[in-house]
Amino acid sequence: MQGVRWTSSLKRPPPEPPVRLLLVLVLAATLFGCRDTKPAAHLYDSAAVATSERHIGYDKNGHPSAVALEAVTVTGTEDALPPVSAADISNMVIRTADVSIEVDSLEPAVARVRELAARFGGYVASTQISTGKAQLRNARLEVKIPAQRFDESLSGLSPIGKLESVSVEAEDVGEQFVDVSARMENARRLERRLIDLLAARTGKLKDVLDVEQTLARVREEIERYEGRIRYLRAHTATSTLSVYVHEPVPIVASVGRSPLSEAFRQAWRNFVVLLSLAVQSLGVVLPLGLLAGVAWMVTRRWRVARQKAA
Repeated sequence: MQGVRWTSSLKRPPPEPPVRLLLVLVLAATLFGCRDTKPAAHLYDSAAVATSERHIGYDKNGHPSAVALEAVTVTGTEDALPPVSAADISNMVIRTADVSIEVDSLEPAVARVRELAARFGGYVASTQISTGKAQLRNARLEVKIPAQRFDESLSGLSPIGKLESVSVEAEDVGEQFVDVSARMENARRLERRLIDLLAARTGKLKDVLDVEQTLARVREEIERYEGRIRYLRAHTATSTLSVYVHEPVPIVASVGRSPLSEAFRQAWRNFVVLLSLAVQSLGVVLPLGLLAGVAWMVTRRWRVARQKAA
């Protein structure tokens, strides 16, 4: 299509650094260590963290009680996320598009964009409409579309008006998804090992408390990884279309006053502004002028008196 600029880019972000959780477990003189890393942007629910962070109960010998061990096991994060196949991982791409369309009338065009979103199983997330008298009538709509209908919906924008520009971006997050999934699986294995250590009921009270605190941190990391995975799945399942529609720019301005008449009017406005500035300056000029006059009179009398004395 003539006059339409198409740009597309595929961003493959570098993988996040490998996870190494730094954990010190003082239990029967055994040391387990991994270095912890902070995952990327995440969305997670912290409900289970509050449960896992509470101190468990102990018997008179300083060992965790059976009730406490049962509570720790129940509050684990064993609810696995739905599995993802290799084909799904290869298709984990976040796609966005910016489209500019010139339309004859704004309101019908906005309605047609809404209809298009509903037809392809999506929705309009946000709408901004500008219809001021002194500005170009335009609107910007953010449309969420299922990823598998992205190309169809992009083609469906053509009948709405004249396409001026189309910019498509794609971010491959498959590698990031695999990396975060591996971290989560390692954290789950460590969680199970910590629960087994608590179930052994050996060691001092301080050692058991150290294991409990480490278990709480591991579960918090697991929830963060799960939140990041949910975020990636949600954003790869839905694509975003940012649609900007506007009416044609007027070629000739509206009929108004003649240039000469407008020049005289502007000259009069400038004169009024200058006159107002002059009046405002009197508040400074008059006091200074008065002081200067008094100083001149005193100096003149002093000179006359000096001449008479001479």
